[in-house]
Amino acid sequence: MKNFLVLAILTLAGCAAARTQTPVAVYDFGQQRLATVSDSEARGGGRLKASLLVADATAPAWLDSTAIHYRLAYHDLAQSYAYASNRWTASPAVLLTQRIRSRIAGISDEGVVSAADGARTDYTLRLELEEFTQVFDTIDRSRAIIKLRASLIETGSRSLLAQRSFDIERTAPTANAAGAVRALTEAGDKLIGNLIAWLTEELAEEKKEAGS
Repeated sequence: MKNFLVLAILTLAGCAAARTQTPVAVYDFGQQRLATVSDSEARGGGRLKASLLVADATAPAWLDSTAIHYRLAYHDLAQSYAYASNRWTASPAVLLTQRIRSRIAGISDEGVVSAADGARTDYTLRLELEEFTQVFDTIDRSRAIIKLRASLIETGSRSLLAQRSFDIERTAPTANAAGAVRALTEAGDKLIGNLIAWLTEELAEEKKEAGS
């Protein structure tokens, strides 16, 4: 009986050790790709002629973590799940904010800052991340969905100059966390490209009206 108890304890300890040793894959959006995209935008896109504060993006409580979320549309789209052995290096809102600042800095003549810098700027860009999820339509077919609302505010008067919602989807190459990361990264890059195009247009129009 004593030997049996010892064996059972060792078996349970081994199982617990195996669980704690499960490797966790940690992802970000990929810095090398970021540099390449920024360079092409700086060469071929329009330039921002105003200083801009890009505030930290906000997100709902369920999305404010490092978890990689997914939904099962074929089961219950209202339920959100998270991969157990995969996560982001920071919350999606933080990663997306960093990505947006870096991309805008590449095309800005007047500079981009965060609230922590304490610098005065001409305009403020506020971001609200509403969805950043992999959605499974079937067991083996999924897509990335990102939804974000952007508000452009004149800092001095605190007046809202423009607001727009962005909704981007990308098919995931594989039905797992790695596929989610790749699709969400690509969707994020597309969304940021659309955001920058909108921002450039709005600021150019604002400058034209101010000079008329």
